Amino acid sequence: MPSTPAGDRKRNLQSRSVLAGQAAAATAEVEHALAAQPDPAAAAFFDVDNTIMQGASIYHFARGLHRRKFFTTRDILGAIWAQVYFRVVGVEDPEHIAKARSSALAFIAGHRVSELEDLGVEIFDEHMAERIWPGTRAIAQQHLDRGERVWLVTAAPIEIANVIARRLGLTGALGTVAEHVDGVYTGKLVGEMLHGEGKAEAVRSIAEREDLDLERCSAYSDSSNDLPMLSLVGHPCAVNPDARLRAHAKANGWRIRDYRTGRRVAVAGVKVAGAGVVVAGALRASRRLRG
Repeated sequence: MPSTPAGDRKRNLQSRSVLAGQAAAATAEVEHALAAQPDPAAAAFFDVDNTIMQGASIYHFARGLHRRKFFTTRDILGAIWAQVYFRVVGVEDPEHIAKARSSALAFIAGHRVSELEDLGVEIFDEHMAERIWPGTRAIAQQHLDRGERVWLVTAAPIEIANVIARRLGLTGALGTVAEHVDGVYTGKLVGEMLHGEGKAEAVRSIAEREDLDLERCSAYSDSSNDLPMLSLVGHPCAVNPDARLRAHAKANGWRIRDYRTGRRVAVAGVKVAGAGVVVAGALRASRRLRG
């Protein structure tokens, strides 16, 4: 049967997702001296955005870099618009997200990896630490206390993921890998952003490398986009789930944990609507300036 452009794009995205997962696993860092008697076959895998942390870690990181003049206000408005689009429309198209993430990473081209790693520590303390969900953090600690390894699995850049993992005392992190040559970023991604099937591939790669029994492992996420990862393990859990994930979890008898309050959910909705107004106004203003 002859191939079609749509079919070719789908296969290309799948191939890049696998590459992203393999790259994430290959670059994952492990803090080995965390548990005195680790369970050699068990681990827990946590999504970050809205699971470990309120909001999107890449957005909080971008805010910190913006304050340090890494890019312009127009650039960050584009990042805000992408977040608003995904939240309001509710559909995360892989190709759309890949373009958005690639654009978001383009501004680091020419900067050294070590520079971003150092800034990541500062920005975590400034913008992220207070947004960690205490409930999810407590679950992660329970896994550590049982001697299990705990990994973050996120679409955020690996440099951010590593900082969050270290600050929370976790085993390591799997994240989107930005290409760099001789320690300098090119502004491109290795494969695809770590999303959907890419996360599942990363978890499979780590399980093989670390001799994990996936049936004894746990996974946590807020998003139905992470169903490939959640379905890999013997103990999946929906945390602050979206509607589709909540329905899937209920239908399959998965655990559900929701640490949001009604007020926080309402405020989040207001913030999304407000951000949309801000972005629309900014775009109108920029068009007037160009005219």
